[in-house]
Amino acid sequence: MECYLVRHGEAQHGPEGSARPLTARGREEIRQVARYAAALGIQVAEIRHSGLVRARETAEILASHLAPRRGIGQADGLAPEDDPQTACAAIEAVREPVMLVGHLPHLGRLASALVLGSPAREVVRFRPGTVACLAKAGGGWVVEWVVTPALAGAGGKS
Repeated sequence: MECYLVRHGEAQHGPEGSARPLTARGREEIRQVARYAAALGIQVAEIRHSGLVRARETAEILASHLAPRRGIGQADGLAPEDDPQTACAAIEAVREPVMLVGHLPHLGRLASALVLGSPAREVVRFRPGTVACLAKAGGGWVVEWVVTPALAGAGGKS
């Protein structure tokens, strides 16, 4: 089983909080990543996001290309400062591939908690628009691959 962790696209500058939408560049980079993911044949049952505008917009763009069977929705435990154990428990409970759209520092901590069993060490560098595929392996998780907008053909820094 796979779990896809996605950092939202580039967001407009302003005070931290829920009202910062994606920039035009952020929307285009996520569209490019979504097209790339669709071309790879990625299928997810659902896409969950933190509820913050930039994460919701990212999830909507991804869903328009990946057509998750159960759609998209807000989920607890994906906000920037949330405890990664909340999302870990939710991931362990699903039986179909799921995509989670969130923020730093949470996504980095979540990936580390899943792969290493501890949120303290970085295993994936989540730049805006980055998708990391984690796969269930034995009793734990491994990083299968990571795609940035630059690798997906959107340009910019990888």
